[in-house]
Amino acid sequence: MLLITKVDELFVRWDKPNSPGCAIAVIQNEEIVYQRGYGMANLEYNIPITSNSVFDIASNSKQFTAMCIVLLARQKLLDLDDELQKYIPEIPQYSHPITIRYLIEHTSGLRDYLHLMLFAGMRFENKYSNEEIIALIARQKSLNFEPGTEQLYCNSSYILLAEIVRRISGKSLRVFAQEHIFAPLGMNNTHFHDNFREIVKNRANGYAPKDGGGFQIDMSFHDFCGDGQLYTTIEDLLLWDRNFYHNILGGYGQDLIEEVTTPRKLNNGEIISGAFGLQIGDRGGLKTISHGGSWTGYQSNFIRFPERQFSVICLANLSTLNATKLAFQVADIYLENDYIENIDKPISRSISSINLPVVELQLKVGFYHNPTIGSILELEIKDEKLMAKLASMYFQLIPIDTNHFQSVDNEIDYDIEFSEDITRMIVKLDPGNGIKTYTFEKILDSPKNILVDYPGTYYSAELECGFKINLVDNKLYYKSKSYPPSHLIVAGQNVFIRYLTYIDKFELVRDREGRVIGLYRCCDRVRRLYFSKQ
Repeated sequence: MLLITKVDELFVRWDKPNSPGCAIAVIQNEEIVYQRGYGMANLEYNIPITSNSVFDIASNSKQFTAMCIVLLARQKLLDLDDELQKYIPEIPQYSHPITIRYLIEHTSGLRDYLHLMLFAGMRFENKYSNEEIIALIARQKSLNFEPGTEQLYCNSSYILLAEIVRRISGKSLRVFAQEHIFAPLGMNNTHFHDNFREIVKNRANGYAPKDGGGFQIDMSFHDFCGDGQLYTTIEDLLLWDRNFYHNILGGYGQDLIEEVTTPRKLNNGEIISGAFGLQIGDRGGLKTISHGGSWTGYQSNFIRFPERQFSVICLANLSTLNATKLAFQVADIYLENDYIENIDKPISRSISSINLPVVELQLKVGFYHNPTIGSILELEIKDEKLMAKLASMYFQLIPIDTNHFQSVDNEIDYDIEFSEDITRMIVKLDPGNGIKTYTFEKILDSPKNILVDYPGTYYSAELECGFKINLVDNKLYYKSKSYPPSHLIVAGQNVFIRYLTYIDKFELVRDREGRVIGLYRCCDRVRRLYFSKQ
């Protein structure tokens, strides 16, 4: 079978006139050897996706923000080891310094502003300026961790990097990037989209599935950028790819490329996987330089195999299309004979399952917590089936044997093995770029039967807002400005959660007499944000 036929088969479900889809490019030796558009850029006017379609590439934008900072450092206008407050003094001084390098490496410890906005009830559909977002970041009195000791993905860092570009150069990130990156490379259809009202020729609209079938618009309506909001095309990204082999930016040659593609280290010497808006890894024994992006109705991934001068770009305009998984699958088709090691194979699917009585399934029901990544996985019985709920995902687990289960009909494959005493589980998942393994512990504390001391108003000075917890028919409900009430699920003693696209966890704080005086809100990118009970 021809390689391109194998590639087309991966995208057949979106290659139709009534579906959004994606554009892909396969690049070998700095030339596109295959490119296709699958699906529609605009469903209202029946405009198909082409190589000229303009996409929001979401977090793939970070590598361009980072390059702007590195160019400023090369111009001696800043030092990567300068403290953040030298350029943005309104950010408070913490017990340990935050440098520009820590921002670039996602090791700053700053809380992620996107989750802070959700905690504050700020709707993404509203118009916010960079200044408002920076003020939100600046009100945070605590960090997630000591800078340089961990790596935790942080969008706040790249908002601040964009602001540093503006304050040092006197130009917006959009203008600086245009003058120093896009114009020199001839990327004529690329810009940081800092005005959501602006008309963009050939833009692919972002879409999400609609309840009951079909699709609805899913796009950004804000102006702040740096962590995302780069609009570009497949053909422009080819020019960016070429520059990694023959750099012309700033006249600094390949030394500049070496700087941004060299793995960095934590304070303890541990090598981390990514910096400068890029992830350094390997697949099949070959080095990879990549990054993905996911925001509203846009998904993207750009993978480079520098040792083979081979790249795959996938830009999508559908929120549920897994661009990362598909881009790696395309690479596997072309590089199958080039890999020098076996790649992580997808989670093997069992040929057959067994039947377990409901009473046996019931033993697995409950909440399981991984404190390292801050995730909570809930298992419940529905229609005599074991169902898993993790953030916005809800899927069935079928038994392979008594303590071994696999997911069914879920975009991401899960393989779960319980310990004999069912107090923990080993969870393997395949997001598309290699199998990840995590341990989840069962939350054993029994929830209190009486919930009357939970309701009240809780306020955060760091967010300058609060929320209410109400008790209705012996159920807890969360209510904040701009959003309708949502159900809070009691997950353990003094712990309750609500499901969004992430897990929003609430940990009650009591005084010596056992009275509730406040709570900490936590998620994967915001740790222990305190709210006092009013």
